[in-house]
Amino acid sequence: MRKFYFFGFLILLAFDTLAQVGFKLAATSTAPVFLDLAWLHRAIVEKWIYCAIVGYLGAFVTYMTILKHAPIGPAFAATHLEVVTVLLVSVLFLGERLSPIQIIGALLVMGGIALLASQEQSAPELTAGSSSSLDAA
Repeated sequence: MRKFYFFGFLILLAFDTLAQVGFKLAATSTAPVFLDLAWLHRAIVEKWIYCAIVGYLGAFVTYMTILKHAPIGPAFAATHLEVVTVLLVSVLFLGERLSPIQIIGALLVMGGIALLASQEQSAPELTAGSSSSLDAA
């Protein structure tokens, strides 16, 4: 099952990153935005917009598949790793530069996800016969 999670989250990250980078490149290619027929035509024929749509659809299907098996906490947190992967792709392939605050933010996102994943693994399982603190209230 660990392989399922690992590859599932990698595929989810790839689709999420494709969607975000696709929208970024589509927006750059179709700029400036004017709500007229010429801009709409540029948007419709822009190949990156279709990459973004494929990315979003792929991410949705992958996420729904992962949710069938993975605990919700780590699954939800892993979707936020796209912030870090989009930053990396932007730096490596699009020539963008990161500020120190962006680097700190990316490290905080990764730390929060690691913390949430470790908490989920160490949390005791509640069974049907056990009581929780909510039952006492």
